[in-house]
Amino acid sequence: MILYATTIFVSAFLLFQVQPLIAKLILPWFGGSAAVWTTCMLFFQVLLLGGYVYSHALMGIRQPARQRLVHCILLGICLLVLPISPDVSWKPTGGDDPTLRILGLLATSVGLPYFVLSTTGPLVQAWYARTHIGAYPYRLFALSNFGSLLALLSYPLLVEPLLSAHWQALAWSSGFTLFALLCGALAWKTNAGLVTAGSGETSAATEPAPSTGIKLWWAALAACASALLLAFTSHLSLNIAPIPFLWVLPLLLYLASFIVCFEAPRWYRRDFYFPLLIAGLGGVCYTLTPGHLHPKIIVLVPLYAVTLFCACMVCHGELARAKPHPQYLTSFYLQLALGGALGGLFVGLVAPHLFNDLYELPIGLAALAALGFAALYRDRASILHRRFARPAQALAAALVAAFCGTLAWGYGAFADTRPSSVRNFYAVLKFEDSGSGEDAVRELKHGTIQHGSQFLDASRRNWPTTYYGPLSGVALAIKSTEEARRIGVVGLGAGTLAAYGRSGDVMRFYEINPQVVDLARKQFSFLSDSKAAIEVALGDARLVLEREAPQQFNVLAVDAFSSDSIPVHLLTVEAFRTYMRHLKPDGLLAIHVSNRYLDLLPVVAKAATALSLELRQVYATDNYEVGVFSSDWLLLARAPGAFNEAELKANAKPLEAQADIRLWTDDFSDLHGILK
Repeated sequence: MILYATTIFVSAFLLFQVQPLIAKLILPWFGGSAAVWTTCMLFFQVLLLGGYVYSHALMGIRQPARQRLVHCILLGICLLVLPISPDVSWKPTGGDDPTLRILGLLATSVGLPYFVLSTTGPLVQAWYARTHIGAYPYRLFALSNFGSLLALLSYPLLVEPLLSAHWQALAWSSGFTLFALLCGALAWKTNAGLVTAGSGETSAATEPAPSTGIKLWWAALAACASALLLAFTSHLSLNIAPIPFLWVLPLLLYLASFIVCFEAPRWYRRDFYFPLLIAGLGGVCYTLTPGHLHPKIIVLVPLYAVTLFCACMVCHGELARAKPHPQYLTSFYLQLALGGALGGLFVGLVAPHLFNDLYELPIGLAALAALGFAALYRDRASILHRRFARPAQALAAALVAAFCGTLAWGYGAFADTRPSSVRNFYAVLKFEDSGSGEDAVRELKHGTIQHGSQFLDASRRNWPTTYYGPLSGVALAIKSTEEARRIGVVGLGAGTLAAYGRSGDVMRFYEINPQVVDLARKQFSFLSDSKAAIEVALGDARLVLEREAPQQFNVLAVDAFSSDSIPVHLLTVEAFRTYMRHLKPDGLLAIHVSNRYLDLLPVVAKAATALSLELRQVYATDNYEVGVFSSDWLLLARAPGAFNEAELKANAKPLEAQADIRLWTDDFSDLHGILK
């Protein structure tokens, strides 16, 4: 038992360690978008399905020696492709949808090792079931989810802060080598056990095979849980609280529900989780309808977390209740993987191209309600088949219909009152008008974060607003030069900084999202009204800047952070070297560091020290009467003389001593270490 447990635990741990590891390695290539993580999860879910198909097919081979040979050959091939490392030829060259490029990159870098790891869960459990007749192999499934949970927690708390990306890859590759040895030894040992297990297997063959209907039931429950996991994650991170590491919470709850349901099925009780789920669904439905009171984050996050956990408990609890005889174990896991992949495909691939908002959440909730009703209806011992069965069935069906109708009405009503929105791989962007008269404004938002605002009144529409007011650090930097200026801006937003353009100036914006460019040109007039010549370079700013000849900017402003999600690759010392290469000798680099959850000052200060740059801080207070928010900008230059202009000198102050953190490089960064 120890060898089985160790092998499956190590496998699951490595399976969930490689996901954030490879995502961290490739995130800088694709703009640091949260959608990169969603695409990675989609890839891993589909590959997990492939691994389960392989396991099911391998167990169909009756000769144990041939099973062992096939799997050991596959393990040996995996060892030849180590260590894992993404090929730089997959880096994007423009602003096109990078989904297929990411999938191809993952397939060529970690595809085969991940595939083999994904086979381990069902394969080891099947081996255990066939060599330990009468044992309960599903407990190993709970153990594998526990290993996954530990891997998920240990990466941001231990691995990322202590090891560079290079050493992370080497450590993971070493762990995979250990796993290959364990799995090979287990295959050899199991081969001997299978020879003597024939009689037990024959007796098990009397168990009826699962019907097509029950297989579809397994897949539907798994698909619903998978889709809700991703939909809740997107909604929490985008529309409720864009807090770093918040994406970890839904995945922890998802894995915890697997552990609870399959370690001890008696812990799933319908009479507890169904009422709790109904209450949670009611609360979530209320927050998704127009006119609600907008509860605080301290209420919303627990509400959504508890509701997601109950949803996963119901889906996975019903799966545990419907699990087959261990003889059909690989078929069961195959349907789970199929459902998980379908849920991931729907949220990660279909929804961004089909919807202009996060409609996958209400769709997933409606599907959950329908599945809950189906679970009770198909169980002849449930409350729907006791005394007053017909009225109970009618009431339950009415409640499901009312819930689905409320969701449809809420989103339909929102469609008439909510701002216009567009969606692609990178973001869900919304623009809306508010206020009246000379105070009327149009705002550009990504989730809860505002990325631009413009007055609609003709006399005010050229006023720079939000984080770019006249006393902001970037404004002072731009105004400090009297000559015709060349200004670079990383992150377009509504194009607000174009308001500072003068005749003879050139302003070059770098933007990765083509829909941002489209909205800035069609829904806002900062670009068209500017007196400067406007240029827009589409693609990840750092990759574009690395390919370009020196631009000789007087000022280069970096403000590409969305929903408090930090594109780490824009804050490494290598990135700062690239920025400085594009500045004139007396040019200024402006970094926007306003952030509710992360303290970016020591990151920039460390890079400035490493490159021997002068550093100043400009903090500007808000003035809502003119649409200006408080802002915090850091200005960097090669020499103190760059700060000699009177207004700049009066407002730009030397930075106070910062926390002593490790220098961020392309090989090392630690968001956990700069949490406020």
